[in-house]
Formats: sequence, C-alpha cells, structure tokens
Amino acid sequence: MALVDELAHTNLPGSERIKRWEDVQLVLDAGIEVWTTMNVQHIESLNDQIWQITGIQVRETVPDGIVRQAAEIVAVDVTPDALLNRLKRGAVYKPEMVEKALTGFFKGSNLGALRELTLRQAAHEVDLRQSAYDETRAFQVPRISEARPGGTPDNHPQERILIHITADPSTAMLIRRGRRVADYLHADCTALFVHQTPELSQLPVEERQAVEKHLRFARSLQIETRVFAGSDIAKTVVDFARRSQVTQIFVARSQVGLLERLRGKDFTEDIVRLAQDLQVTVVADRSRGRTPQQRLTRKPE
Repeated sequence: MALVDELAHTNLPGSERIKRWEDVQLVLDAGIEVWTTMNVQHIESLNDQIWQITGIQVRETVPDGIVRQAAEIVAVDVTPDALLNRLKRGAVYKPEMVEKALTGFFKGSNLGALRELTLRQAAHEVDLRQSAYDETRAFQVPRISEARPGGTPDNHPQERILIHITADPSTAMLIRRGRRVADYLHADCTALFVHQTPELSQLPVEERQAVEKHLRFARSLQIETRVFAGSDIAKTVVDFARRSQVTQIFVARSQVGLLERLRGKDFTEDIVRLAQDLQVTVVADRSRGRTPQQRLTRKPE
C-alpha cells in the first residue's frame, strides 16, 4: 500500500510526469494499492463552480475520471470554524502565510460553501456508483430485453448530450458543464468540432492548437470526441445530433460582432434555429462579464 498526499499537486520541474495523479496511475498499474487525499476544489468538472463561489481560479485539477476509478471515496468533513481555528493556530500553514489564507481562499463564507459542495459531491458519487450497481444487476433480469431500443429498462429515452467545440477559451467551461450535467443525468456525452477546411491540419496554427487542446481536455474527462468537416457549421452539428439521437446540445454564446451576425456567421443562433426538436443550452462565459450559471435554454416545442 502507498499513501500519497495532495493528489492534485504538480510535480517538481524536471520530473518524468507533470502531475502527481499521473504518478499514482503508474503505482496502481504496478499492482500497489493507493490511498490519497484531495480537496473538493481540485475536481476538474467543479472548476467553474469553485471560481464562482470563491472568485479564485484553481489551476491544479484532477480529471473526474481519475476520481471515479477509486474503489472507495471518503468525505472528511470538518466545520468551517474548526478549520479556521486550525489555520489561526498555525497547524496548516506557516505563521507568515496565515493572514493571507484567512483573507483569501479560506474565508468563512468560502469554507461554508465548499463544505456544502463536498457533501453534495460525495452524495453524487454514491448515486453514480449505486446506479452502476443497479444497471449491472438489471442486465441479469430476463425482462430487460423487452425494453425499447435506445431506452432504459423503464422505457425512458436515454439522454445524450452533445458539446459543440470551438477554439474559443470558453469551450473549456462548456466542456465542464456538459460533463457535469451528463453525470447527473447518467447520459452519454460527446464533444464535436466542425472545421470548414478540407482537413483539420489546414486550420490556422493558433486555432488548430486551441481546438486540439480542448479535444484533449474533453477526452481527459472521458468524453467521446468527434471531428467533422462541413461548410455549414450549424447544419453539420444539428445533423450529427439527429443522427446520433442527441437530446441536448450545449453551445457557448457566440462572440461575433453585429456585422458578422448580419452576414449570417453566428452559428450559435443558427444551431438554436435549426434544432427545433432538441433542447439547446447556450452557456455564457463568466470571464466576459457573465457567470457560467447564466444561460439561455430553449427546449423543443
């Protein structure tokens, strides 16, 4: 057994691997059991919620898939007052760092919100594991074969979420939101990028690198990724959604100017217009003056 503290931390420069959780993966592959710790603010899909709660962008994160591999998750709960007392006694940080911590991330209001988020996350993980257990048992019941194709044993349609990938930085926030909703709905989740060039490699270098970064990020959250060529981005996205029986499309609010909108280059509005039979959620980016929580949702009529 190996005990590894602070799973989310970054390794020293020059190390073979960048992140500590990557080291843990190797230890597990070697057949060694690992017990490790991490704070709730380091879970990747919660990054935008943590930013909204605390006003601080957490840079060190762990992919949700790594957390989900754990055989057991234990929520270590402590009241905000108890933690603040430990901080003031110097039991957490060096004395010269205490005041900065108390007026920054570790304010009482932040700790209360993070504690609540920890308890919700623990309940969410229990729910996911129970659902997986129930589904495993259900496949052993003969009547399961009578379920409608593409549906659940209760004949409810399977939720499928599609995330529209672009080179815009807000895509990272969109991916987290889509992954989070997919987890709560027990839904399939796919990320799609559509390029208007004959090949992805023919995109401008900066745009291609941004898109590839977002695709890698989506895969790190265990989201299936697809890349298509299409002259009409909105039509390609909606056509793929219908073929794949997608029930919800997540898109970021377009940042195009008025002139581009008049020229019909606002693919977000085009997706909303074309996907009359689907639920489309348009998510705004906090860094541009609105919080990730503020979104426009149009459900199918």
